[in-house]
Amino acid sequence: MSTNGDGIAVHAEGLGRRYGEGEAAIDALADVTVSFPKGQFAAVMGPSGSGKSTLLHCLAGLDRPTSGEVTIDGTALSGLSDRDLTVLRRTAIGFIFQSFNLLPMLTARENVELPLRIAGRLDSARVDATLADVALGDRATHRPAELSGGQQQRVAIARALVSHPTVIFADEPTGNLDSTSGHEILNLLRRAVDEGGRTVVMVTHDPRAAVVADRVLMLSDGRVVMDRPGMTADEIYDAVRTLDSP
Repeated sequence: MSTNGDGIAVHAEGLGRRYGEGEAAIDALADVTVSFPKGQFAAVMGPSGSGKSTLLHCLAGLDRPTSGEVTIDGTALSGLSDRDLTVLRRTAIGFIFQSFNLLPMLTARENVELPLRIAGRLDSARVDATLADVALGDRATHRPAELSGGQQQRVAIARALVSHPTVIFADEPTGNLDSTSGHEILNLLRRAVDEGGRTVVMVTHDPRAAVVADRVLMLSDGRVVMDRPGMTADEIYDAVRTLDSP
């Protein structure tokens, strides 16, 4: 398990998320306690409906848990106003979506610089350097429709990295990509950890993606049922088959 530094980037204590009320209520998360050290790449896996994306959204402050507490780099999210939570997300958190979530009317460069513009701290040199880091310096003036899926996801990664966040949350970042593009995206995330000291928490259904992580967590019915250091592909496949079996 790689930590590349001291301290905890993300901590969840007794996290619960319930949807609905009464007999129709569904507990998407149930009493989840987990920590992610700074400088670690963690993969979160589990069957469909196990709570993977709900956990990621609660950790990132995109969804409010019903119970429990999330702390990002020592700051408890429950004590923040909506405005302060937005500011924290802009500075300490990067989020990568499966569907890229780029603004189609903006160029690659404009998409990447958007978080800095919103925060009122545009740094053109940083934007250029971040685009170069994801090998898109020569595509900076292209709009998303003019880029391949892999290139669009690299723009999304650059957008997540440009604010120098403490933690990057990635929700199925290779799910819409071919194997070659997916491999490139995983390498970029791996570099963000190894060279940039970032923490990456990635939800994935693909054992081939999870194998690059320092740590693999398995969820089932809203609970963490396995938490192990880096695993081989065969070990991950076996764990997935066990969870999927009746």
